[in-house]
Amino acid sequence: MKQHFMMFAAYNQWANARIYDAAADLSDEEFNRDTGAFFGSMMGTLNHILTADRIWMKRFTGEGHAPSSLDAILYKALQPLRTAREAEDKRIMDWVGGMSEKALAGRFSYMTLSDMRTVSQRLAPALSHFFNHQTHHRGQAHMCLTVLGRPSVPLDLMLFQRAEEGRAYA
Repeated sequence: MKQHFMMFAAYNQWANARIYDAAADLSDEEFNRDTGAFFGSMMGTLNHILTADRIWMKRFTGEGHAPSSLDAILYKALQPLRTAREAEDKRIMDWVGGMSEKALAGRFSYMTLSDMRTVSQRLAPALSHFFNHQTHHRGQAHMCLTVLGRPSVPLDLMLFQRAEEGRAYA
């Protein structure tokens, strides 16, 4: 399981870099334009991914800043958002890399944001959700780029596995 989640942590880092590279070509107006995504704009979508990652990492590790709402805007400009994203991706890689198989098979508990109740569950399925959530919203970021008339950004897991960064997981 650890190798599986290391692959998804590395894929996450790779795919985020590709989305941020594509977003770097957007004007401020385009970055903030409501494109119909769940969190409105590219800015809202990228902030949501970082926000949710920080919430889950706080749940998983007990450390770090966790926003109190899923639509928190942590950074309005792309460059500081990218810097924070890169730091969070490194944090995720380091944390997953330091996990044992025993820990991955274990349980953890956390408090939900929506109704403030305690949930206890196995860690591995929660990690699957964590990485799937990122993929889901990166798909929305991809849609934002398409709506803005920008080229599609290939984000397939298989492309990652064929890239230098992902060959160890192929």
